[in-house]
Amino acid sequence: MTVGVLPVQQLQHLIASGAITADTAILPDQLQPASLDLRLGTIAYRVRASFLVGRDTVENRVAEFEMHRFDLTAGAVLEKGCVYVIPLMERLDLPAEITAVANAKSSTGRLDLLTRCITDGGVEFDRITAGYKGPLYAEVCPKSFSVLVRAGQRLNQIRFRRGQAALDDTALESLHKSDRLVTGEAVISGGLGFSVDLRPSADDLVGYRAKPHTGVVDIAKIGHYPAPEFWEEIRTTSGRIILDPGAFYILVSCEAVTIPPDYAAEMAPYLAMAGEFRVHYAGFFDPGFGHASAGGAGSRGVLEVRCHEAPFVLEHGQVVGRLVYEKMAARPDTLYGAGIASNYQGQGLKLAKQFRS
Repeated sequence: MTVGVLPVQQLQHLIASGAITADTAILPDQLQPASLDLRLGTIAYRVRASFLVGRDTVENRVAEFEMHRFDLTAGAVLEKGCVYVIPLMERLDLPAEITAVANAKSSTGRLDLLTRCITDGGVEFDRITAGYKGPLYAEVCPKSFSVLVRAGQRLNQIRFRRGQAALDDTALESLHKSDRLVTGEAVISGGLGFSVDLRPSADDLVGYRAKPHTGVVDIAKIGHYPAPEFWEEIRTTSGRIILDPGAFYILVSCEAVTIPPDYAAEMAPYLAMAGEFRVHYAGFFDPGFGHASAGGAGSRGVLEVRCHEAPFVLEHGQVVGRLVYEKMAARPDTLYGAGIASNYQGQGLKLAKQFRS
């Protein structure tokens, strides 16, 4: 069978065959061109600390670290700085040749809502081994805002792969020549590099910093919250900003990127040796993102940035991350932004969809 990331039509086959099941029927709008949205279950467990499962089950580890539990059916608040484990509605019975990887959805990352998938016997976050059979859980830690969530809502998503289909630099350069992947010069080294835009053409607004003391964000309320109540605008005319330790920023890339229909991409963690900050929480880019075939003309990458131990100077044009491109096992029947509800096609600097400017 063809190596690559499984497209939506093959995900539908996995659902029909029982490889992906759920407590309640999987909904059509959970399916994206190359991923499946995962839904929160009805119970949340407040635990003392984050953990990896190892050779145990999540259920046993939760019993060891649980502080209390509560029902999510009517909604409940996950408090800033606390760690929660929430069983997901979906579970897996994967074929032996299929692996999976999970990641936070775009709006989840832009809320600074650290969300990772854990499994029975798992030794890594967000990585599901070939042939895994068992339940899925979300570990959730709100970092900047307390959030109101309900059963059935979707904080993370999962992508399925057959074999390894990541493009090496030679293949990536060839793809860029045939189907231009990025505006400006392509910096290709272990993936496609992208840099931070700190000299916007329109005005001096370059990003946002989360305020430290805010109200609760109900993630179901779209375009509801006035941005100034939760975010400080970051402006500069010097082409540089200083990141404050512990602060969370929303910035944007200089480059507009495209994902051709036969490919998907994932934002790779940035090397710590390059700076005292972390870029990315949400890392999936679906086929068609920013691509002309899906009505796009390039879409810039929104950067979720957290500074670590020391203040750090970030300068315009500084490379802050890279996209790793992968082949699809087949072209998806639907593309990102083409006839489906795609919130961030053609995006620039943009907060999570719960906020209004």
